Amino acid sequence: MSDDIRILLRTTTRSREGYDVPVPNKTIYVSEGDLTLFQRAQELAGGNLSAAIAGALKRYVDVEEGLREGFDDVVVRVGVGSGRKVRFTGVLVGEWMDARSKRADHYRVWRGRKGKYVLHVERQEDWWTVDSEGKPVEGWRSWMGVGDVRYGSVPKESTLDVVDSVEDLRDKVPADLYEMVARSARQPTVEELDI
Repeated sequence: MSDDIRILLRTTTRSREGYDVPVPNKTIYVSEGDLTLFQRAQELAGGNLSAAIAGALKRYVDVEEGLREGFDDVVVRVGVGSGRKVRFTGVLVGEWMDARSKRADHYRVWRGRKGKYVLHVERQEDWWTVDSEGKPVEGWRSWMGVGDVRYGSVPKESTLDVVDSVEDLRDKVPADLYEMVARSARQPTVEELDI
């Protein structure tokens, strides 16, 4: 244990007497190799290492309990282009791809642990070429840029909506996907067999 560093965490609570009333203490032993990690966490938490540890443990417990209940730790991108990452715990209850146009739409719906639904829609990038009259240009001329040709493009884009119920999805997703999710919602999570 000579290579370990001991960090004593003392939390305080507010009472009628003030802030520094006796509260339970927890001692965490941190190996020397992990000390820089704890120091960085404290910096990122504005000096409050206890808040950083509590936040990390809350996330850990949420994910682990969800995994044991059959949920997944889901990470999706939201926004224009590469966007930002969004993470939540859920189970996929429906997926739909609409590729009728050059810009395909990919719908996915998850049910969260608290019963809400998460809708993630990813729209693929799109590009086009038009002539001087605004008509689409097809074939090799569009690729080579021969003639009076203008180009345009839209990067891929993803959105995320959280709704309270299946009914709130009705106007946000294709009808076939809605039926798929609604059918899943009517099934019991656990079925008790009396055998």
